[in-house]
Amino acid sequence: MESAPAVDSALPEKKSNEILVIGASGVGTMFEWYDFFLYGTLITYINRHFFSAVDENTGFILALMAFAAGFIVRPFGGLLFGGLGDMFGRKTTFLVALVIMGASTFAVGFLPDYNTFESWGAGLGVIAPIILVLLRVLQGLAVGGQYGGAMIYVAEHSKQGSRGWSTSWIQITATVGLLASLVLIIVVRNNMTPDAFADWGWRIPFMLSIFLLLASIWIRLQLSESPVYQKMKEEAATSKKPYSETFKWNNFKYVLIALFGCVAGQAVIWYSGTLYGLYFLQQTLKMPDLDAYEIMAIALAIGTPAYVFFGWLSDKVGRKPLILLGLLLPVLTYFFLFHQITAFTNPALAAAQKSAPVIVKADKSACSLQFDPIGKSKFDTKSCDIVKAYLAKQGVSYNVEGLPAGSVAQVLIGDKAVTAPDPSQVKGAERAAAIAAFQSEVGGDLKAAGYPSSVDPAKVNKVMIILIIALTTVFTAMVYGPMAAMLVELFPARIRYTSLSLPYHIGNGWFGGLLPTTAFMIVTATGNIYAGIWYPVTIAAVTFVLAVFLLPETKGRDISHAA
Repeated sequence: MESAPAVDSALPEKKSNEILVIGASGVGTMFEWYDFFLYGTLITYINRHFFSAVDENTGFILALMAFAAGFIVRPFGGLLFGGLGDMFGRKTTFLVALVIMGASTFAVGFLPDYNTFESWGAGLGVIAPIILVLLRVLQGLAVGGQYGGAMIYVAEHSKQGSRGWSTSWIQITATVGLLASLVLIIVVRNNMTPDAFADWGWRIPFMLSIFLLLASIWIRLQLSESPVYQKMKEEAATSKKPYSETFKWNNFKYVLIALFGCVAGQAVIWYSGTLYGLYFLQQTLKMPDLDAYEIMAIALAIGTPAYVFFGWLSDKVGRKPLILLGLLLPVLTYFFLFHQITAFTNPALAAAQKSAPVIVKADKSACSLQFDPIGKSKFDTKSCDIVKAYLAKQGVSYNVEGLPAGSVAQVLIGDKAVTAPDPSQVKGAERAAAIAAFQSEVGGDLKAAGYPSSVDPAKVNKVMIILIIALTTVFTAMVYGPMAAMLVELFPARIRYTSLSLPYHIGNGWFGGLLPTTAFMIVTATGNIYAGIWYPVTIAAVTFVLAVFLLPETKGRDISHAA
């Protein structure tokens, strides 16, 4: 695998039209990503319907965890379908995965929510989120099997010298699928009242996915098998044991290099600029959902062509230089960019954070995580929790400074200090009154310091927010655009589906897919709305360093050889 690049050897004479292959594979894959990301774009509504038994912050984290379930199982789907794809062919395998994805997405649209199940019998409400998680697991298994097959299928049809360009059209499908989900949500939302959409209208995009599924199946049925796989089949060179061959060290070391020297960094960059960026606008900065959807949709539409550009450019200059640049730029800029998103979304909040920063002084050992998955905690038995719970509800960013053990918590807003009630000294109605008085005083001090209670629509600079998010899309495209070609070129044809799927879906499923959950839990634990950015920045930085020393240049390699 480290030999000098070679020109692809002759493939079967009958070749499919490359544009048709790219188009048919890309459209089907885009529909699949639409299905997968629909949950993520509607997560605020899913939180309200399926996790209504707990407080809002906890419910949102639980909704993110249910979303993450689909990402956690992606590597297992990649292994399952990857092995089948190496043994029985590319086309049939990712067609089966497509059907599983579409059916499980369609089912979400009809799933009764927590309150409906609860009305059927006390304690039955928990069935709703359990079924939801199971459907997300099916989605994760399906996308784990489909996406690797699609990129391999296109690459194995591509001409030498245009593989980066050809596979980049598959790479844009994730972003286009997310964009499609946003556009459909905006259309549906604009044709009904906010209350109707929040009540039942959010289900419509899930229900409509059945038509996308049927169209995708028809399109995929028109395709023939990959010429590289067909050639291996004719020569009896297909793998009978793709798993054992994948995990042999001479191949598995490249799985590890691909994962830690490319995919992990790509994944956290992509999810930071897309889903986490959306949640940051909605959940942290309290921008109205529809405005956030529109901003994200326009930004993605602007940035998406960069995937094809960088895929094409990688055919000229190589895969590795672009991947390295795309990993480095977010490390250097993401903290600055997210601060700028705050400034352009809510300039009053940004100004208040600068002029009157909020500090919580408390015994750190007496501070809870502010996460209650069973809905039993009230966060009113410790002074630190009383402070943090109120600030979190107001969407106020703060830093925590330690006090000696047993100290009563204080909140500092600029130079104004307010001491929280001591729950050990006040009980029952007296405690409730003390907490209410504390919240009223802190709320007045926040207002006096310039902290706004909500976003002022007249002061939102949508153009700048769109440009910033579009810029993060360009950063992602530098890595993601060339990455499919690089992964295909890294592994031998006989075990390519299995070997490629493993690093791709561990990287995007575990490192990227868990990013929103991890980042928001970091924010919840620290109180700092920017602390979650440390997760993608750290992963991208480590990936960059490993890529410099370990990631090979693969442009021009022969991908037709079975081994």
